[in-house]
Amino acid sequence: MIAIVDYKMGNLRSIAKAFEVMGAEVLITAQGEDLKNAQAIVLPGVGAFGQGMRHLREQGIAPVLKEEIDKGKPFLGICLGMQLLFSYSEEQGRHRGLDIIKGRVECFPKNLKVPHIGWNQIKIKNQESKIKILEGIPNGAYFYFVHSYYVVPENKEIILAKTDYGIEFPSVIQKDNILGVQFHPEKSQELGLKFLENFLKNSGY
Repeated sequence: MIAIVDYKMGNLRSIAKAFEVMGAEVLITAQGEDLKNAQAIVLPGVGAFGQGMRHLREQGIAPVLKEEIDKGKPFLGICLGMQLLFSYSEEQGRHRGLDIIKGRVECFPKNLKVPHIGWNQIKIKNQESKIKILEGIPNGAYFYFVHSYYVVPENKEIILAKTDYGIEFPSVIQKDNILGVQFHPEKSQELGLKFLENFLKNSGY
């Protein structure tokens, strides 16, 4: 079962439907016990960082997420769901994140129009080593983005792909069992579904 975390911050149904199209059993849940029983966890997200963290804490989800990730359970963070993994964000003040990945979340420079919204390309880093999560996805592929903030990891080695929007920012990261994307695969048509299919395969589904 793939558990999609319901913390009142995202279009959960569209993500669930994308997985169901591929034959996956999906549960949208806010219960820690469900996350413990899941084969993999997906943390989606649209909205403000501080509000997202508050909901995770109030619902008692934050410690369970950390515990399951530490155990090595496959995890996918989408958009805000990826940003919440980081140490802190500068969105509307300074807010502490889950601190599972060391680094920060910051806003695009003021000279750029925000949010960054629409289709944009990913530039895959280190083409020579075959990255399973990006298997079948060509360098320069287009995905759908909607965000005003981006992640800045301390360890640049976890960056699998970058995207250019006035500046280059990480659009795909991977650290051990943790995968994060800044784009929305559920809104990215065929290649988005391919990405989610790769996640399922790498989760042993």
